[in-house]
Amino acid sequence: MSTTSPEEENRINVTSTKRGKDNIINGWYMEIGELWPGQAFSLKVKKILYEGKSKFQDVLVFESENYGNVLVLDGVIQVTERDEFSYQEMMAHLPLFGHKNPKRVLVIGGGDGGVIREICKHSNVEEIVLCEIDEDVINVSKKYLPSLACGYDDPRVKVHIMDGNEFMGKHADYFDVIITDSSDPIGPAEVLFETPFYKAMHAALRDGGIVCTQGECMWLHVDIIKPLLDSLRQVYSSVNFAYVCIPSYPSGQIGMIVVGKGESCGDLTTPSRTPSADVQKLLKYYTSDIHKAAFTLPAFARRSILGETNV
Repeated sequence: MSTTSPEEENRINVTSTKRGKDNIINGWYMEIGELWPGQAFSLKVKKILYEGKSKFQDVLVFESENYGNVLVLDGVIQVTERDEFSYQEMMAHLPLFGHKNPKRVLVIGGGDGGVIREICKHSNVEEIVLCEIDEDVINVSKKYLPSLACGYDDPRVKVHIMDGNEFMGKHADYFDVIITDSSDPIGPAEVLFETPFYKAMHAALRDGGIVCTQGECMWLHVDIIKPLLDSLRQVYSSVNFAYVCIPSYPSGQIGMIVVGKGESCGDLTTPSRTPSADVQKLLKYYTSDIHKAAFTLPAFARRSILGETNV
């Protein structure tokens, strides 16, 4: 028998559908999302720094007790200053060090600037383009997450406030690497997890090009990941799934889908290049060994995501 009163049941149900500061309960931000039912993640709030609604989503920034400043979009934590480096480094360096000589890089989403910051560490990259549909995310990040948004100061960076699909349609066979730093497949980010979007990226890539996208959590989202990988094998020459540990994401882990166009892309699970000694000193998570290890999945994931039956 439930010990929860009707009033408490109603409060729980309402809270799970709210956004922004409405998810702050007794001084704790409660991330309650429909993509991870039955569980929640909490951070103690020191101060709300920003709250607003853009054209596309609710935007919240708060200072936390232990994780620094935190960016929340539509009720879902996107970035915390404490652990963001693990995600940003792997999103950028898996495809960039996987490519033999990347010159042109496109980032779709990623308005907080973290992925751009990491791309800027590659001196061989000549052009970095960001397509972010929500300008408010960029402006808020520049003000409250300056350690991420510092990459915007690099002269190689060009920013377009527009739909990434539309932009790619005008740049066929142009980019060496495309990185999609998206929210979860709800609301405006839903189309970024569909096969037509991956076909558009394929068309915008040069031969041997590499795509890296946010790939959800292997503990929670097999129903999203496996059918997408299955469909991508009909489009891309190399299809791979990697993961990174990050405490503030659901289940402490997030996946990355890494795919290549044409046989010349090679084995994406092994880096084609390695960081210089100076660059490696700047990195907190990525190493060449971590690159290889990220594609080594536990047995259940090899069976459920990759469809391997001999494990």
